[in-house]
Amino acid sequence: MSEQMTLTPRQRDDLRTVAAMIVPASDEYKVPGADDPAIQADMLATLGRDTKLVAAALDHLARLAGEPLAGLDAARRDAVAQEFRKHGGAAAATLVRVVLQCYYRDDRVLRSLGLELRAPFPQGHILPDGDWSLLDPVKSRGGTLRRAP
Repeated sequence: MSEQMTLTPRQRDDLRTVAAMIVPASDEYKVPGADDPAIQADMLATLGRDTKLVAAALDHLARLAGEPLAGLDAARRDAVAQEFRKHGGAAAATLVRVVLQCYYRDDRVLRSLGLELRAPFPQGHILPDGDWSLLDPVKSRGGTLRRAP
């Protein structure tokens, strides 16, 4: 059995910094940023299979920055983030997904959105009926599926 990969201290610091860039704290809505210690702890505890891609994304950010992200001024940090968005690929997408999924399952954030603090199931959530005719083009194609490459 292989040992679980973990983030280095530098990667954890950069994760905190980039998380705050993705979702900053809001006094207006009374919610923490994604750099909040509880949200960061959730990220680190639940990375699991995403650890390798998140570490790759953080390493890519570190190469672009040339120093810890927290040490950069705001303009330079934004320039690094723009470059990262252009060329970060799957690793960047994974990093953003991890930050957002952990942020939006924090009780304080859910409360600010007016959501009940519960799992969506078994009670479920009632969704309004939509326009089912939007699926007609898909249905008209029949049972054919696109061939895998």
